[in-house]
Amino acid sequence: MRILIYAHAFAPKVGGAETYVMHLARGLAEGPEREECEVIVATPTPAGGSDDSSLPFRVVREPSLNALWRLVGWADVVQLAGPVFVPLFLALLRRRPVVIEHHGYQAVCPNGLLFLEPQKQVCPGHFTMRRYHRCVRCVAATEGLPRAFLKVLLTFPRRWLCGRAAAHVAITSHVARRIALPRTEVIYYGVPTPTASSSEPRLRDLPVTFAYVGRLVNEKGIPVLLEAARVLREEGRFFRLRVVGDGPERSRLKQQSVALGLSDLVTFTGILQGAALEDALRDVQAVVMPSIMEETAGLAAIEHMMRGRLVIAS
Repeated sequence: MRILIYAHAFAPKVGGAETYVMHLARGLAEGPEREECEVIVATPTPAGGSDDSSLPFRVVREPSLNALWRLVGWADVVQLAGPVFVPLFLALLRRRPVVIEHHGYQAVCPNGLLFLEPQKQVCPGHFTMRRYHRCVRCVAATEGLPRAFLKVLLTFPRRWLCGRAAAHVAITSHVARRIALPRTEVIYYGVPTPTASSSEPRLRDLPVTFAYVGRLVNEKGIPVLLEAARVLREEGRFFRLRVVGDGPERSRLKQQSVALGLSDLVTFTGILQGAALEDALRDVQAVVMPSIMEETAGLAAIEHMMRGRLVIAS
């Protein structure tokens, strides 16, 4: 069977969706059915120094429309990491069975997050309630009015096309309820067993070390975490906070940390993977997930619980 996996975001980018696609492609290419499966991952993400030759599957980066058309024609099954408009349209046009994995809310929300801007609150579902003016106002707050109109308009054909997919995979029951699409199955993220640590931190060890792991974006609620750190400091608590990840909010968050007088307590490590990530988390007693949006799965929290560590989630 020839399987085409299309991912809008892929390595070297870091995130839950990127991790899912890597695990899925590896599992198909190296699993017990590997002799019967040929896997290609197509993505607009540039290589950025990544060595794709070390992967057990082929990666096609930044394919042209013509190249994507040929890849869809080559495939027996097309798997989409999210309802990506162009490959979804091409697959249906070429009458290929399409499976859409939903790790976000793009099928029911123009910004894909069900997160209201500029209020920074969870959206009750304005698009499905036909309050399209609220959707335009939300997207316009961060991307401007022309982009807002375009995103809202494209959500109509995207949802219509989703209704014609062969199957949908929701990563949690909550996501399945929110997207409300036919032929939806809930399949939870598969997470490899983390490397066992020889020295587990104890809650009584001082200083207590907290960590955040993930993208540095508005909806993840990291400013709330920094405010909580300020309160702990004012109470005289002895702790450290490690922020692992990167994103467009990194500079602003570092400025907030300085303004709150937390420079000596908060460390921004940037993106860490593999052994470097394990080392950074070795002395962490608790990972904090302070999201102010509806998380679809919270992969970092799942991974840390598999390490047997404490997770504090909003």
